[in-house]
Amino acid sequence: MDSREFPVDAQRKDLLRFLTCGSVDDGKSTLIGRLLHDSKLIFEDQLSSLAADSKRHGTTGDDIDLALLVDGLEAEREQGITIDAAHRFFSTPRRSFIVADTPGHEQYTRNMATGASTADLAVLLIDARKGLLAQTRRHSLICSLLGIRHVVLAVNKVDLISYQSEIFVRIDDEYRAFAEQLGFSSIASIPVSARYGDNVTKVSGNTPWYRGPSLLDYLETTDVTGDAIQSPFRFPVQWVNRPHLDFRGYAGTLASGTINAGDPIVVANSGKVSKVKELLTAEGAQTSAQAGDAITITLADELDIARGDLLISPDSPPEVSDQFAAHVIWMSDQQLVPGRSYLARIGTRTTPVTITGIKYKIDVNTREHLAARTLGLNDIAFCNLSTDIPVAFDPYGQNRKTGSFIVIDRLTNHTLGAGMIAFGLRRAANVPWQATLIGKSERAAQKHQKPAIIWFTGLSGAGKSTIANIVERRLHAGGHHTMMLDGDNLRHGLSRDLGFTEADRVENIRRAGETAKLLVDAGLIVLCSFISPYRAERDMVRRLVSDGEFIEIFVDTPIDECARRDPKGLYAKAKAGKIKNFTGFDAPYEPPTTPEVHLQTIGQQPDQLADQIVKKLAALGIV
Repeated sequence: MDSREFPVDAQRKDLLRFLTCGSVDDGKSTLIGRLLHDSKLIFEDQLSSLAADSKRHGTTGDDIDLALLVDGLEAEREQGITIDAAHRFFSTPRRSFIVADTPGHEQYTRNMATGASTADLAVLLIDARKGLLAQTRRHSLICSLLGIRHVVLAVNKVDLISYQSEIFVRIDDEYRAFAEQLGFSSIASIPVSARYGDNVTKVSGNTPWYRGPSLLDYLETTDVTGDAIQSPFRFPVQWVNRPHLDFRGYAGTLASGTINAGDPIVVANSGKVSKVKELLTAEGAQTSAQAGDAITITLADELDIARGDLLISPDSPPEVSDQFAAHVIWMSDQQLVPGRSYLARIGTRTTPVTITGIKYKIDVNTREHLAARTLGLNDIAFCNLSTDIPVAFDPYGQNRKTGSFIVIDRLTNHTLGAGMIAFGLRRAANVPWQATLIGKSERAAQKHQKPAIIWFTGLSGAGKSTIANIVERRLHAGGHHTMMLDGDNLRHGLSRDLGFTEADRVENIRRAGETAKLLVDAGLIVLCSFISPYRAERDMVRRLVSDGEFIEIFVDTPIDECARRDPKGLYAKAKAGKIKNFTGFDAPYEPPTTPEVHLQTIGQQPDQLADQIVKKLAALGIV
């Protein structure tokens, strides 16, 4: 950001964060450009550059295209659309602003949600010629879910409807009826022409029937005072600062509340208590700090605190649970699949998370609750989630900082979705883990073996079950206690209710993995023969047991050879269209990248391949 756009006196003014949103081509970028232009907040060199850009990329004839002020990407200018969420600072005599210009295209809804997550107010644009559209409703719903309580309904392009009041009133009535259940504290409707400036910075004579303020007047005077400072103290630890043995500080940004030197403080997850010794900033020690301040806290006692921990005030603790319900906005072309393990970043803590169930998907037009087994791009749903470890959080409606999270792909590290926690699930607190007097090690010692999961994966017809059966026979002959889990056999009982969609395959492997884990706890060597086409689920089973207890066997047989063998006649049925979602044919198979044993089956007999596995198990100390 250019330093001249951030005058020193602006830092002392009240700051309003708002975003512009709505459907594509409703004029969001043009409206921001008009605000800056008519408020005389554009420098001469910027204006000259804008004039040149308007000749190359403009859509307003010989006029300056004000949308180009915030459409900064070359792709945006060439296509005439907003792709990324562009943030712009500006200041007037009465208030400072940070505005996020967010995209209207459905495929960029993720960027709109990003802009909404920090905004206090939303300026929702509607093209007066088109009225409410699906994206208008989607953006309104997202704004509501993300905690925005103040909306300006900017009915744009009123010049193109000859400034007719009847159309404005109809759109206003229709929107208020739609938004009645969204929980907005205020809705202000303003007729505007972003291109010509009507009612943007000054009330226009072209709309004598409109008695309200201009958009800028409203933004300068509306009260959207947040309650972050009045909320309970929350401090997510970003970094443990330990430059030498005599200093240990906890650095981060206050999410909410205030803190003073000498105040009692609690580590949310552990319940350990101490007192604040010092509050350190770049300017030195301070006696107090409040929401938004970046500080380092030192404590009077040595406590076990790490990045991701949440420091809180003892009189208003958050919830701590490993299960909670939340609204989830899915932002990826990759489907959300219940049962699959993802990562969740909640505050400064990152932990594995599983969507254990989709309670319902929300229809953005009617807000109707729909049944769903998976989520696709831009879907919004209410879900139950489970984390690997308990996490501290507040309901999103009480604290946007500690009640929000993002969902991350474990393999690619891409952000897949965003969530707003509604409440913790009581069953998490009411079902404690029951300790047993005899454990896995005692059970295994009685059998004189090391328990493990021997996981055979590969295409249908690769030879997994054949090889696994030979291995089990040899282990049994050697006096070892084993159990064989075969994919086909489980589908006759434990998984008889599942089909072969991606979601069903994920759930099938989850059930198989949990069953295998129980058998490992019993001290057994468990041989599992499953196609298990997805790496994420095989990795999920690996994480269920201790290091060294999951042995992945990749039975690598080319698909042409599997189809030639076709022992069950499945490839022939798939080619004939009688079987859908058949792995390797019209459904993917993700081969292991680093299996413990990689069996190349071409040119080798099953007995030879089984010998390789038994030798590997002996080398690993399992047998």
